Amino acid sequence: MSHDRDLFANFERMRREIDQLFGDVFERTGFRGAGFAPAVDVLYTDDPPRAIVRADLAGVLIDDVDLEIRGRQLIITGERRVEQGEGCLYQQIEIEHGPFRRAVELGADVVAEEAKAGYEDGMLVVEVPLARRDQSVRRVPIEEGEQG
Repeated sequence: MSHDRDLFANFERMRREIDQLFGDVFERTGFRGAGFAPAVDVLYTDDPPRAIVRADLAGVLIDDVDLEIRGRQLIITGERRVEQGEGCLYQQIEIEHGPFRRAVELGADVVAEEAKAGYEDGMLVVEVPLARRDQSVRRVPIEEGEQG
């Protein structure tokens, strides 16, 4: 019995260490407790300059999805509902269901007001134009100080 108790204590300690190690990762991705974090791809194109984020949301109704841009962060939230079939008995359930939240860090400043999104075949595609760098040159006059 004592061996089983030691094994359980070691397992609990290991679980706490893993939680501490990965806790900040789960917080950044938005995955915490119930629910799941959908897979995303992020790419950049230069004609015109924009960020493109693709999120795999198969089986999610578009009415159950919200998008928000905060600075350089695209936040995708929603829920994949469990299909309730009358007279169904599941043998196994592998598709993740429940609420989700993904916070995607973009690698450049964006023009949030011009973002657009589409949803087809379970794939959400968000295009966000990149902010142009200010290339203007301004001469700065140097004022001569009064000498003593």
